[in-house]
Parts: sequence; structure tokens; C-alpha cells
Amino acid sequence: MTRALSEIGLSIKRLQMRHHREANSALAPLGVSLVQWDALRHLHRNPDASLHDLAQLTFQTDQSFGTLAARMIDRGLIERVPGPGRAIRHRLTDKGDALREEGQRVVEQVLTDSFAALSEEQLAALDEILLRLLP
Repeated sequence: MTRALSEIGLSIKRLQMRHHREANSALAPLGVSLVQWDALRHLHRNPDASLHDLAQLTFQTDQSFGTLAARMIDRGLIERVPGPGRAIRHRLTDKGDALREEGQRVVEQVLTDSFAALSEEQLAALDEILLRLLP
């Protein structure tokens, strides 16, 4: 018998929250939160993205991402650079990029541990299913 869709949705949310908690705990010794590391990751992948684009990529409002960016600038992780017209862009500093790389290893380990109970075939099937559900 298939569980109710609401229960399946709740299981997905629980897994996501577990990943967030464990990643935050694992990243703490590096002095970075999951939200900050995610911002570094998206800046690396999208070097010409606007603040608005980065806010959307990190599931934040423009104001929230602006506040986060200001804190990360103060820490020397990112810097502001001029963009086209009056646009302001952000770029990773060497310190920010090193932290991004180190954080990537930490997050990968959290996810590796979390999905260890699944076989390669099950992981591939899960990936296929999730990609089918996402636009």
C-alpha cells in the first residue's frame, strides 16, 4: 500500500532538514553555516549573477541575501565589483573560494553518509525520479 502523498512529502522535508542540520554542524568548525557555504557555491558557479539572481538561487529574499553578502564581505569571503550600468556584482575572494572548496568536501561527506543505505542503482533511480518531478 502506497503511503499518502502528504506523508511522502513530509519524509522529503524531514530528509532535507536532517541534511541541513548535519551540514550546519559539520561546517561549524570551518566557521561557516550551510547558508553561507551555499552562497559561496552559487557565486562560484554563477560569477556574473546579480544579487537578485543569487538571492533566488539560495532561496532568499533580495534583502536577506544583501545582508548575508555584507557579512561575508566583512569576513573577506566575497567582494563587490562593478557590473554593467549601475549594477553591483559579487565575486569570491581567494579566502572565500578556499572555504567553498573545504566546505564542499564536508557537505559531500554528510550526503555520502546520509545516502549510504542506498545502492548505486537506488541512488540513480532516486535521482531520476527527483529530476522528473523538478521543472
